[in-house]
Amino acid sequence: MKKLLHIAFFFLSAAYLTACGEEEYVYPNLITEMTCLQTDSKGFGTQIITDEGQIWQLQEGNQPDSLTSDSIYRVVSRFAPLNTHEAKAYSFWKVIAPLPRPIHEYPSIITDPVSIQSIWRSGNYLNLVLQVKVKDKEHVLSFIDKGITQHEDKTRTLTLMLFHDRQEDVEGFDQKFYLSVPLWHYQGKLDKGDQIVFQLNTYKEGMTSRTFTY
Repeated sequence: MKKLLHIAFFFLSAAYLTACGEEEYVYPNLITEMTCLQTDSKGFGTQIITDEGQIWQLQEGNQPDSLTSDSIYRVVSRFAPLNTHEAKAYSFWKVIAPLPRPIHEYPSIITDPVSIQSIWRSGNYLNLVLQVKVKDKEHVLSFIDKGITQHEDKTRTLTLMLFHDRQEDVEGFDQKFYLSVPLWHYQGKLDKGDQIVFQLNTYKEGMTSRTFTY
């Protein structure tokens, strides 16, 4: 059975650029986007799946290994298409993608501030790129499910919130974090056209929200 690894703590260098001559080498057009990385029974990352459903098979000898077998990692992929279905991978970055937990499961709600670089909906995910001020302590980032509201017109609104505990870390330098909310978790609970409100505490706006259509 395939399982989703909610937090993939890794950076995978899948390949290195080499050239016979500095003037002869033509660098490929690289694509960088949030994707899913599928592994096989031996723990090799064999294919990249985009949020639009495009599948890129990774060429043999260019596959990250030592991963959990038969699993799906949520990652930022940097790759170059070789043809219509095969790609050469260059690197992968971790994406924090836990399932949202109901608000009553949190003993306390901590919303230490972040800076929004971008936030958007693609496929079955709500994606965020955040700048977080860190120094030397591990930060805890997850998603709070505040529930679904049913309206008189039969539409629904799901309210989510970013949980961020910097655990008393000093606000030193900015570090980029990639996150994805797995919206496939709400299949059967939300219908097309329903609303998703995502709340988070920011340095610039204070507690703010962004609204998306399911």
